[in-house]
Amino acid sequence: MVAESPEPQQSRPPRAEILVASNRGPVSHTLRDDGSLAVRRGGGGLVSGLSALGPGAGTWVCAALNEADRQAARRRPGGLLDPADTAGQTVRMLDIPAETFEAAYNGVANSALWFVHHLLYQTPLEPAFDTEFEKQWAHYEEYNAAFARALAEEAAPGARVLVQDYHLALVPGLLRELRPDLRIGHFSHTPWAPPDFFRMLPGHAARAVLRGILGADRAAFLTRRWARSFADCCAEVLGAEVSGDAIVLEGRRVSTGVHGLGADAGFLRERAAREDVDERLAALREQIGTAPDGTPRRTVVRVDRTELSKNIVRGLLAYRRLLADHPEWHRRVVHVAFAYPSRQDLEVYRSYTAEVSRVAGAVNAEFGTAGWTPVVLHVKDDFARSLAAYRLADVALVNPIRDGMNLVAKEVPVVSESGCALVLSREAGACAELGEDALVVNPYDITDTARALHDGLTMPPEERAARSERLAAAATALPPRQWFLDQLTALDSGPS
Repeated sequence: MVAESPEPQQSRPPRAEILVASNRGPVSHTLRDDGSLAVRRGGGGLVSGLSALGPGAGTWVCAALNEADRQAARRRPGGLLDPADTAGQTVRMLDIPAETFEAAYNGVANSALWFVHHLLYQTPLEPAFDTEFEKQWAHYEEYNAAFARALAEEAAPGARVLVQDYHLALVPGLLRELRPDLRIGHFSHTPWAPPDFFRMLPGHAARAVLRGILGADRAAFLTRRWARSFADCCAEVLGAEVSGDAIVLEGRRVSTGVHGLGADAGFLRERAAREDVDERLAALREQIGTAPDGTPRRTVVRVDRTELSKNIVRGLLAYRRLLADHPEWHRRVVHVAFAYPSRQDLEVYRSYTAEVSRVAGAVNAEFGTAGWTPVVLHVKDDFARSLAAYRLADVALVNPIRDGMNLVAKEVPVVSESGCALVLSREAGACAELGEDALVVNPYDITDTARALHDGLTMPPEERAARSERLAAAATALPPRQWFLDQLTALDSGPS
């Protein structure tokens, strides 16, 4: 009897000199009716950055987010996805147990760390960290450990590793223990909480998050404000020494840096000029209609997920106040509000999404007429339609309670056809770059925001166009590809 020849082993790519780690990877999967997998490629700064290095130049380690992703990860040795599905990029997708992923992602990252950094807790009632949080925290530790082990396996000697965001706050410290030869950076895409709010976390968790990030050679943020808050937390919670842009703890020095991610002007302008955007623009204009004098109605545009921090409800209340205080805008303005549902697996997000719809309906019921719908609300995600709204915006409303950056504030001026006035929260990271030419508001102040909306609508066209041009220049100063490459360069020059 002749033994069957074993199937040829697929060769693994060589260990990587550059690695990226993030919860969400550059591709996602869905199951077709016949059981096969459909692959969708994503975009963003990390995708642009790694593509700048050329195919196969780096490795991306990410988590399987759903059952289809898990099947994809299981079908290939070590979870290394088929390069044909990733445009040649080496992607290792981790098949983390669903229970561990759910507890780490929704239980800790999105229901504790996100809430702390965005100051979202209603403190008379929450947070209340108990035994359930302790169980979730153990899963968060294991989730981070899985990433650290994978990075240690994939990294070449002396490789550079860029770890992304609050989901993976423990990874730098864990990876440092496994591979002290690596150059490790951590980038926070969120705000960073001030010490008094950060210390709401249980002491062991607060210390672990800070020590985890301090395992990196460099900790980077979107604005100087968030970098200072991180340093303040290290000083107050850990007793670290802060000296300029460096944090020293137990004899080890970690540098901090700032990279304000900008909009990709070339991509946005090319995509906004396509036929499908033109079609949606025509449909929106028909839906918005004309004022009594026959001229096009003015538009206040917002595009957001129904994320609690985006402050959509107060934005609607400010628009209602505008209509109440300035009846001259009746039948002459429309609030085009795109509120795409977010994190609907969490009850607090489902309730918030419902409240957005309720308030929009109440404004329409109070002020609407047979020929005028004051709020045009869309809840189905449609990128082409969002770009169409950007093009026709007279005023862009971006009023988050707190935001690491907010790319919508940067994208609208780039795409706007006639120039737009930007009403911008002082609590958005983008305000550090755009505040000089925006109408800056306190996001909690309905009166202040309504006044800014009126100012934006009455701004002379030449001033609006000039401001919009300067906003677009500032918004695109550090495009995604350069944002990524600058971090690699800074990591090379940081302290050991």
